[in-house]
Order: sequence, then structure tokens, then C-alpha cells
Amino acid sequence: MNKKTIRDIDLTGKRVLIRVDFNVPVKDGVVTDDTRVRAAIPTLKYILEQKPRYIALMSHLGRPKDAPDPAYSLKPVVPVLARLLGVDTAFAEDCVGEKAKQAAAALPEGGVLLLENTRFYKEEKKNDPAFAQQLAELGDVYVNDAFGSAHRAHASTEGVTRYLPAVSGFLMEKELEYLVNAIEQAERPFVAILGGAKVSDKIGVIEALLTKCDTLLIGGGMANTFFKAQGWAVGDSLVENEVLDTARALLAKGGSKLVLPEEVVIADAFDNDATTKVIKASAGVPEGWRILDISPSAVEQFRAVLKDAKTVVWNGPMGVFEMSNFAKGTYAIAEVLAKSSATTIIGGGDSAAAVAKAGLAERMSHISTGGGASLELLEGKVLPGVVALNDR
Repeated sequence: MNKKTIRDIDLTGKRVLIRVDFNVPVKDGVVTDDTRVRAAIPTLKYILEQKPRYIALMSHLGRPKDAPDPAYSLKPVVPVLARLLGVDTAFAEDCVGEKAKQAAAALPEGGVLLLENTRFYKEEKKNDPAFAQQLAELGDVYVNDAFGSAHRAHASTEGVTRYLPAVSGFLMEKELEYLVNAIEQAERPFVAILGGAKVSDKIGVIEALLTKCDTLLIGGGMANTFFKAQGWAVGDSLVENEVLDTARALLAKGGSKLVLPEEVVIADAFDNDATTKVIKASAGVPEGWRILDISPSAVEQFRAVLKDAKTVVWNGPMGVFEMSNFAKGTYAIAEVLAKSSATTIIGGGDSAAAVAKAGLAERMSHISTGGGASLELLEGKVLPGVVALNDR
């Protein structure tokens, strides 16, 4: 990574404005998963060791309608951050303007301040220069440690870099090193696993990976579109009819490199307690039934490919893992990777959630904090929030 990091800049006595990804789940005013907050702690601790004037943290949370909304306030993150960092953390009721400036000015030396949700302003997503400049007024140095938002050219990720020296944090550095190395310098055999609902979301990723990996395993709802593209009946399964021609082209391009599950679990309703059976995908799904998971034999089929792998990248579940009876394929693949000696990189989003839910997160080489960003990087796209940082 040819970008400056917090190691390359003097932070002593500086007001450090840092973009983090604290887009965490909150229920009844309580953070239910602190993974993303934990991921930022090494960067924050390092900065505090450099004796800055203060640290002011920016983040978005959820999708408020470009206006303040208590349901999307970052205030519930404050006690979580204070506990994990071991430092009293203040909260600013705004991310710009007098409230933010006063909260920052009131901080003790080395203080920590969490600013309110940047998406309470429509100017954030519009990357409005005046809004970015207002954010920049709170810092002398800008640090981007929000890999999960690096694929967006927003005021807090890209615009602010025009007004301050801009460097990366440790999390951003680690994400880029793992994901870029996975693509460009993968130890072979290199196997990619893609799942999730839609082919259309991942056409570019599939095309890119087919030129780079040795085998591409496809499961989840997106496999249904490939089944139908071959003329197989899929019943009431989720299918993207508008990309059937694209799926056919990808099957032709991939050849034996693109592997689909031979057997699937079908259900007579989209319900955890539905009647289920296992069928060969090529036999066709009866009307009124839908594919909701890969079968145990498909897990074995995929295991046979994965057993010799030296690098594995996984993005997207193998079935409707939110329902326990259709999470078995996803959890089984997670178990295979946990026991593997390969470098295992989990590309954020639902696959990261599944690995965590299975209790196997500690046994993976790297779990990305950014689903969308990791997909764009795998596709070979440049990330605006990274490009904008200062070169070494």
C-alpha cells in the first residue's frame, strides 16, 4: 500500500480527525454487536500514545433521511467505545458547527470525542465541499480507518482530504494488504466462494475472479440464476431473469473453473418450519418449492475443492442463513475454512456475520469489516477513500 499511515506523520499535540466505521447494530438504545468498534481500537490506542491534543471521531450509522433522527444517533456507541478504549469519551450532539466545535474545545489534553452521525446532513453523501471543510475545521490531521466506507466518495471519506494532511489507520492498512495481496499475490491453489442473493450485484466480481482464481464456487440464491440459465427448472426460487444471458456467458467463460452445487435443499414455503427435501439441481425444482440452501453432499463437493487450497476468499452465505434450518450449508463451509491451513479471507457482510455466529471468527486469517468495499476491491475497482490519502 503506497499510502501514508499514522506511522508516517507527527501526531503530537495535533487535533486528529478520524473517520471510523461505527455503523453498528443498535436495539433499544444498546449496541448489540461491537465488532466494528473493536476493529478501530488498535489505531485509536496508537494515536493516543502519540500525545495528540485530542481525537475527534466521525462515522455514519444506518440510513437516516438526510436529517437528524434519534433512531440513528451514535450516542449509544459512547459507553462501548469508552469501555473498549479505557478512556472517558465525550459526545457531540452535532458533527459540524458550534456544538461540535465547543465539544472539541472542551476536551482535556488527549481527550476523545465521538461526533454525531455525519449522514444527518444530505451534504455528506453529496460530498459537498463546504460541508467537508466544516468537518476539516475540527482537525489538523485526517485519518481514514473506515474501510467499510472507503468505496464511497463522501465528505467524511474523500472531501475532507482536500483540506487536511490525510493518512490511513491500521485497520484500513490491514484490510488493503490482505485483500490486495489475496488478488494479486495469492498463494495457489486460490479458491473463491461467492454466495448471497443476487448475481447482478457480483457480475464484475465474478468476471474479475475468473481471471485470477483457480476455482470459483458459487452458492446461495445467486446459484439459482445459473441453474435456470442452463435450462433447469427452479420452481419458486429467487431468480434474476434479467441476467440469464449474462449468467450463460459467465458459465461459458468459466468452464470447469466455475463450480455450482450439484445438490440443494428445497422447501415448500419460505419458512423455517417448511417441509424440506434434497434434490439434484439438474433434476429441476417442482412448482411451489424453492431452493433455500446447499445440501450436505454439496458441502462435501465444495470441501473436496477446498482441501488443497492455499488461499480462500469468501463473500456471501450459501443459503437463507437467517433461518436456522437453512443455515447449515453456510455454517458447514465456515467449519471447513476454520479447519483449513489456507489463508482464509472473509469478505465482510453476511459471510462475516455467519462466521461470527458460528463462533469461528478467531480461526479465520482475516475478516473484512466492509462487504461492499471488499467486493469492489476484489472487482479491481479503485476506492475513492483510499485514492484520496497522501502518497508515501
